[in-house]
Amino acid sequence: MLLPSIAVFRHDAFLRYWIMRQANSAARQMMAVAIGWQVYDIARETRSVEESALMLGLVGLAQFAPVLLLSLVGGQAADRLDRKMILVVSNIGRGLCMLVLAASPFFAGPTALWMIYLTSLAMGVMHAFSPAAASALFARLIPRDELRQAIAWNSLGFQGAAIIGPAIAGLLYIAGPATVYVTGFVLTVISIYAIATARTPQHEHVRGVNGRALIVEGLRYVRNNRIVLGAISLDLIVVLFGGVTALLPVFARDILHTDTVGLGLLRTAPAIGAAIVAFMLATRPLTRHVGGWMLGAIAVYGVAMIGFALSTLIILSMAMLAITGAADMISVYIRQSIIQLSTPQSMRGRVSAVEFMFISASNELGEFESGVAARFLGPVGAVLMGGVLALITAASWFKLFPDLSKTDELKPADEE
Repeated sequence: MLLPSIAVFRHDAFLRYWIMRQANSAARQMMAVAIGWQVYDIARETRSVEESALMLGLVGLAQFAPVLLLSLVGGQAADRLDRKMILVVSNIGRGLCMLVLAASPFFAGPTALWMIYLTSLAMGVMHAFSPAAASALFARLIPRDELRQAIAWNSLGFQGAAIIGPAIAGLLYIAGPATVYVTGFVLTVISIYAIATARTPQHEHVRGVNGRALIVEGLRYVRNNRIVLGAISLDLIVVLFGGVTALLPVFARDILHTDTVGLGLLRTAPAIGAAIVAFMLATRPLTRHVGGWMLGAIAVYGVAMIGFALSTLIILSMAMLAITGAADMISVYIRQSIIQLSTPQSMRGRVSAVEFMFISASNELGEFESGVAARFLGPVGAVLMGGVLALITAASWFKLFPDLSKTDELKPADEE
């Protein structure tokens, strides 16, 4: 296998953008490990496993609520305002949230929980604006013929951060959650510097159209493009019901009987599988039968999730999670390629915002769903249900979105 080309990094603006993304990714992964264990640890002092799982789910709900209300606004903001400025401001907000989290362990349990929930709400506001701006800016930093390589490097970098971040967080947590949050703050400062010093193209403002019209136009475009709608909604349904991330502290502590280091390894496992696939995609990009690849990957994801639910050995659990990460990486790569190549430049901010609203629903809202399902079905039952639903969804999408299942090659949209 050939080594991935590093030629895309000759574009200095993309290099700095890439550093920002990976620093943010590592910080978020570390924060998620610390928040998950801290919330579950506090909850288990007075609550059952099922009730504590619901408390974990509330973190996802707090992060999702602002995204539901503001992500479409963030999308039209990305088309109207300077995208670099949006990224700088949102990263400053994340840094302040990290400092609040670093102070939370020094307060009593109930107060610490409220600090975490309110900070998660504030982080949700940042997430409502930054992804659309980042996605829309990204496509302008490199030539179109290098876009697939850049997408693969973004995925590879993200998975690298997802491998290193949780593992380091699990070790740092031994010294207390504040240590993890302070480290995340340092990484956020690095991301602010990287994007603030990047020489990005001058923003071309959309004029003569009001914000509501821009939002409606973005929604209409996604609704009418069956391939884009199918790809985005597939991820929404599968991860909404088939995600396990929020329940990993439950499995780590009360099913696999491990500690924060074990939790870090469990969170790292999907990223290891995804990184392997990302490396393969960086050297051998998928160019044919992409619709079939995407739906097949979702079926594999469902089978592996069922295997994880039934496992009582941490090694087997990590293996199953690695398979889910590999399958999800294929789906993410194809979806991102569809969005970037099938959407005109002037629409990317709004379409990316719609995409992110779906993806955030499948992640943050999915964490809440996992907590609710675990409250009534138990953690094992909740994950089993998610795996079965992933298999049903993959089969259903062949019929509901035939344009997606029959998609062979990805063709660029005509630019205005």
